[in-house]
Amino acid sequence: MPRFIKLYVHYVEAINRFFGHIAMYGIFVMLGILLYSAVTRSFFNSPQLWTIEMAPFTMAAYYLLGGGWTLKNGAHVRMDLFYERWTLRKRAFMDTLTAFCLITYLVVLFYGGVSSTEYALKYGQKNYSAWGPPMAPIKLIMTFGIFLMLLQAIAIFFRDLATVLGRRIDEP
Repeated sequence: MPRFIKLYVHYVEAINRFFGHIAMYGIFVMLGILLYSAVTRSFFNSPQLWTIEMAPFTMAAYYLLGGGWTLKNGAHVRMDLFYERWTLRKRAFMDTLTAFCLITYLVVLFYGGVSSTEYALKYGQKNYSAWGPPMAPIKLIMTFGIFLMLLQAIAIFFRDLATVLGRRIDEP
């Protein structure tokens, strides 16, 4: 494979590793928010409205920022009827074919995310709730996470294509 493709794969995987490790701590942030909500509601009879919305926002950031890293590690759910019985090269070939579906899906999702984020920034969109937080921050994070997954899907395509051609791209 050309050097620029190898560099692309290594840099994208490094970026996704970095954001994946940051995202890992998002679960603790979400647990802290939910614990705070439970304590204030149960012991102080003072429910906090913001905690009800902040927990799902944190969860969305957690799984979207960690999505690229999860893709890289092959940790997403996969339907496996024949896949494990195939040779590495045949698996890579089938993955290159299905990569087009994934990349197309992520491009459409990214386009929608950019459009939605632009709207939120332009009009100061707020959530229709009692707390009414601005939507732009979570939409920015979600769009960035989708972008990282798109970059990783392309890197996986290149890695699989190299395997099919007999020129595997080694881990850094």
